[in-house]
Amino acid sequence: MEELAFVTGRRKSAEATARFFPGSGQITVNKKSIKDYFKLDRFVYEGKKPLDRVNAQNKFDIKICVKGGGPSGQAEAIRYSIAKGLALINPEYKKALKDAGFLTRNARVKERKKYGLRKARKAFQHSKR
Repeated sequence: MEELAFVTGRRKSAEATARFFPGSGQITVNKKSIKDYFKLDRFVYEGKKPLDRVNAQNKFDIKICVKGGGPSGQAEAIRYSIAKGLALINPEYKKALKDAGFLTRNARVKERKKYGLRKARKAFQHSKR
């Protein structure tokens, strides 16, 4: 089977690597179906958004390897990697994906905790006496 594209997408601390093959629209995440991998439908829907946007649901089989982060970060990393792959395979898809915001990397990550504070910015409660 000929590989059409190999792309990586990141979000928070999650990293998704997607490989595109010609096929019937099967999406596999870490050797499981995307519906079996994600317990909630909203994460499945989030990952498939780029395919829905360009009507390419049944054109490619996509194998994804995802590491790190939680389900939300992983779903958005998958969405980004699928969008990048679609734009690479067919440049006509690029405008629709860019207009929907799928080709923009969301680089926000959790801020580190500072000493003397509870979290990154939250301080302990002040006592007047």
